[in-house]
Amino acid sequence: MSTTPAVAVADLLQSGSEAIGLPLELLSGSSGLHRTISSPHIQKVGLALAGFHEYLQSERVLVFGESEVRYLESLETEARMSTLAVSFSHDIPCVLITGGWEPPVELMAASERYHIPVLRTQVATPLAIAKITALLDDALAIRQVMHGVLLDILGLGVFLIGESGIGKSECALDLVVRGHRLVADDAVEVRRRGEGMVVGRCPELIRHHMEIRGLGVINIRDLFGIASTRTSKTVELVVQLERWDSAREYDRLGLDDNVYELFGVKVPLVHMPVAPGRSLAVLVEVAARNQILRSRGLHAARDLVSRLDRQLRDAAGELETDDNPEDGSGV
Repeated sequence: MSTTPAVAVADLLQSGSEAIGLPLELLSGSSGLHRTISSPHIQKVGLALAGFHEYLQSERVLVFGESEVRYLESLETEARMSTLAVSFSHDIPCVLITGGWEPPVELMAASERYHIPVLRTQVATPLAIAKITALLDDALAIRQVMHGVLLDILGLGVFLIGESGIGKSECALDLVVRGHRLVADDAVEVRRRGEGMVVGRCPELIRHHMEIRGLGVINIRDLFGIASTRTSKTVELVVQLERWDSAREYDRLGLDDNVYELFGVKVPLVHMPVAPGRSLAVLVEVAARNQILRSRGLHAARDLVSRLDRQLRDAAGELETDDNPEDGSGV
């Protein structure tokens, strides 16, 4: 089930933002920490302070930098209180003061009155905006837990899907033995980043673990070393494992580009029939290698068809020349 999450201001304070160089402190408005942020984009308060309050959006963090703080300080007390009252009445989630500036007392008072938290960071405005946007973009990414196995094969993120018991984990284990890396087995947390990127990762509880029927649960990192796993990977190819159906006609050339949609992002898709005697690990690895070549503009099936078309055209031209000799001797 996919969700579009919102982040409470309290969670933002506890998100470990200092790890990305954005330490945050709460100055006032603690009664509003339950307020939620639902957009990764911030909004500058300049237009609102100039009287254009209709541009304020309730789901975005309101940023006060040096210019905004100095502008407030330049106003008379009544004008300052009136401006802040109009801005804070738009039900914004919180205010972020950048550059370590000390906010006017009227701003603090409005914060308490309207129950809007005021946060502060010592980081300068441009860098603070970039960091909090990245932090919120990750926290608010559309996500879904899907059944499958995600691997890093030659640097390509390959997502194995298919019905339970078809052999996804066994195939993944064989690929790990061949030197590739496991990201997640059985439960893959998939999320969209930006407009055209889908990233998969493993839930913390089952990270590095794999279930193999007959063996039980095994720890891939302990068995094969730290280089055999990674925490996340962009999904760049989906391989759907399907039971072999003798009545079905399978693609023999690979001319068509099939896609699998994840959150509206189209990811290349390969249908892989499963039957006794077929080495799935080898086939999946070759599918990954082939996709890497296709991403570089090398398409084996289309190249072959193109060469065949040229050869047929050349043969047809030679036949036409033989039927219509220039010296007229064939008449």
